Amino acid sequence: MQCEKCGNELNPKHVACPACGAPVPQTIEGFENTIDFQRELRAIVIDNGPRAVMSKNKFIGLLYDHIPDHDKERRLLQNMYLMGVFKMLLADDNKEIAIMKAKSYMLNDLFIAENAVEFVLACFTYLIGWPYESPMKILPDSNDQETEQEKKPVRLSIDTKVFRPIDAVRYRLRSNIEIADGYTKIESFCFDGFGSLRTVKLPESLLAIGEYAFSSCKRLRGLDLPSSLKVIKQGAFCQCAKLAMVKIPSGILEIEDSTFSFCTSLETIDIPDTVSSIGAEAFSGCEKLRKLYLPDSVKFIDTNAFSYCPNLTIHCFENSYVHKFCLSNRINYKLVTTAGIEED
Repeated sequence: MQCEKCGNELNPKHVACPACGAPVPQTIEGFENTIDFQRELRAIVIDNGPRAVMSKNKFIGLLYDHIPDHDKERRLLQNMYLMGVFKMLLADDNKEIAIMKAKSYMLNDLFIAENAVEFVLACFTYLIGWPYESPMKILPDSNDQETEQEKKPVRLSIDTKVFRPIDAVRYRLRSNIEIADGYTKIESFCFDGFGSLRTVKLPESLLAIGEYAFSSCKRLRGLDLPSSLKVIKQGAFCQCAKLAMVKIPSGILEIEDSTFSFCTSLETIDIPDTVSSIGAEAFSGCEKLRKLYLPDSVKFIDTNAFSYCPNLTIHCFENSYVHKFCLSNRINYKLVTTAGIEED
């Protein structure tokens, strides 16, 4: 494989060409033609100039001209372009934040499957000329590893099997429930106001929890969020007055508006370093929340995210976005080192 910009021989394991810094094409799991799409998209810019990709009608026309086959992939790129993903990438000077925002938008708001999101990002970043290494990148390797790749289970989409409010009715008077394996999404308002609910066991297949799915479950105490979870929509656990401890799994990109608002017993919550933003009133009214570590990955916090949290001290890195947020909003904070040791 050669670099299209300088002709240097490329190693597929690299993210960028060591000679000129141009991105190295990559194949995304489930999209074997990713590299072909990347090269054709780059050809659009080379043949027609950078302005061609900024005109909606012209770009879509060129997309059909350059990629007449593979309708599914072409429609995916077209739809994400029309939904503003491409412009979203260009809107932020910080490439990492721009990619993080675009990924969050596609996963959380458009409910696009994870590998489809990675395909879109791999194509659009290559088109712009940004090096980007997808976590779902497939490397050409030995036959043994290819065989192992074939054995990987098919990835489920969020809407593969939805647990709906009508499914939840039979649990209304139960204290402890278990949702069967196979469900990928809990629909909005499913368990809203279930006053008897104390514990819930969620399946490892679960990818998304909808808006206000468990809101106002006044007695809900036990909650283990599965590692498979990718999306928690706004207000999902608001006003769960007895909820004391939550561990958010790695893979969640955003804590949306009012997610844990007025969880008045919440004392401990673990936030992984995949989270990039915390929405309005996300933890508002969490009176018992005293200590919260926010990782360096957090790049946006709404001004009211921690309103009415009188005892809260946020632990963060010096000069991080979180540190500056605490200073600007007069929130108690304590600095930590990269080793996790608190500074005096």
